[in-house]
Amino acid sequence: MLDTAGLARIARVRCESRRFDCHSGGMGRFLLKLIVNAVALWVTTLIVAGVRVDPYAPDTTAVVLTYLLISLIFGFVNGFIGGFVRIVAFPLYVLTLGLLSFIVNGLLLMLVAWFSGLLGFGLVVDSFWWGVLGAFVLGIFSWLFGVLVRPLNNSSS
Repeated sequence: MLDTAGLARIARVRCESRRFDCHSGGMGRFLLKLIVNAVALWVTTLIVAGVRVDPYAPDTTAVVLTYLLISLIFGFVNGFIGGFVRIVAFPLYVLTLGLLSFIVNGLLLMLVAWFSGLLGFGLVVDSFWWGVLGAFVLGIFSWLFGVLVRPLNNSSS
């Protein structure tokens, strides 16, 4: 049976066996990606008329927290459900030359809107096609902002 000191030694050995320090920037990278996606969502709501965010309170802090929470929900939905759908629908992706990804991303954005609506605040998507356009714009700005902060992200590790 291992005690806590034994578990700490095992973790340290696993940590030292990697090329990088396992305690450097994991949470920082996560928070940076969360903020990047929240800003991309904010820009998307400014550009796409059919996508908006209803915060849980009218003050600025509540609006910022609402964008961060929706970004967190979108990350979970896109990571778990989106990954599963992309694996299952891979033959259709190939058959449609990737055009199915617009439909899938629009449906995932609508799923985030539905889930955040259950919480009483959050993302509102007016229709399916607004969801597709919103997902497209969100993807572009998320990529663009991710490229802009990549030097910050790489310098921390």
